[in-house]
Amino acid sequence: MQKKTIPIADSTDSSFLWVGEPDFTPPGTDGGVGACLSYEFSAPRIGELRTLLESFMENIVDAVGATAGVVRLITPDGCTLETISSAGLSADLQEEAESFVELDCEVSNIATLGYIIRSADISTCDARQNCCYTTCRFQSLIAAPLSSSASEAPLGVLTLFFDIPCEAANSSIDTITTFAQMISAAIEHTRVNREIRRRERIAARQVIANDIHDSLAQTLTYARMRVSLLLEAVRSGNTDLATGYSRDVDEALEIGQKSARDLIADFRCEMNNGGLSAALNDLATEFSKRNDIVLEYHNRLVDLELPLEHEIQTYHIVREALTNIARHSGATHARLFVDASCGYYVFTIEDNGSGACTFTPVEGHYGVMIMRERAHRIGGKIKVESAAGLGTQVQLFFPEPSLDWRAAHE
Repeated sequence: MQKKTIPIADSTDSSFLWVGEPDFTPPGTDGGVGACLSYEFSAPRIGELRTLLESFMENIVDAVGATAGVVRLITPDGCTLETISSAGLSADLQEEAESFVELDCEVSNIATLGYIIRSADISTCDARQNCCYTTCRFQSLIAAPLSSSASEAPLGVLTLFFDIPCEAANSSIDTITTFAQMISAAIEHTRVNREIRRRERIAARQVIANDIHDSLAQTLTYARMRVSLLLEAVRSGNTDLATGYSRDVDEALEIGQKSARDLIADFRCEMNNGGLSAALNDLATEFSKRNDIVLEYHNRLVDLELPLEHEIQTYHIVREALTNIARHSGATHARLFVDASCGYYVFTIEDNGSGACTFTPVEGHYGVMIMRERAHRIGGKIKVESAAGLGTQVQLFFPEPSLDWRAAHE
């Protein structure tokens, strides 16, 4: 089933209005059409959580005698529900199931999402809002909340569709509630395990960074000091050629020292241990606190799981883009979008500032060049669009990592 997101809240209240959401065109000579078609008909690339939920859903549908079922989770921005798993939805049933996504009887609002189980008679079109179908296969649905046991925070909703009347389907409510609790526990367990693995990897990188700092960086600094003394000695002997070579060595050592510092900065990652989603949320929160710029943050990926290197480079690129907006754009509004399309992860940062000069080199700081280098490390690209008076848009995109990345990098 194709991913579908469902609005559940209005995340902004601003006098400034953006003109639509950011567009993404996959790379290709045909404007990205080939990439989208290739992705659409390729084998599914499902993450660890999605794979687990697919197995759950098949068992749930069989156990309660449902026709189909869907699991939707709240995206990190709290504004939408994303379909992450489904079962029993053939091509002719998929469109019909999606017509119920905004039913008030399924999800009324974020405040009650995690606490109330709902059932509804959907045998007639009068039972749904703005219905465009004259016939309906499904007669009833049961929507069970998914919530965190630790904080009771809502996670999403499990919806099961039945070809039997609502009264008959309601006999399965207790069983469905139990399954919903199991799914909630599975989601939490998966996320906790990811955080533990991520902490271990970051700790290992920290050890490497400390070793580099205690050896290579200090050695390079000492070598530069010794070269300075050597230059003085050579100068006192008026040896022009030796002086030139010494300066070349000094320059090389300086470059080596800078490279070592950059490497240390990469390994000593400041990211939240909760992963990229949590780290981006931290960036957005900190940006809003420090600047008089209204920042809208929209994360549409409820299951954002990437290799650590991808997370780190993406984090630094987004941080660099936000830093340039704060320092150079003159904007009053900005926004950060996290999404996926046609087999690519897409991160879009844009502002309504003066444009054209947001990424102009300032005091030796070359923002776009650094971001492009970081994107290249993870097989991605940076696209920048800017015009005087029209603001700036920076878009990072990279293909979904292969299925074997976890085995290769952990």
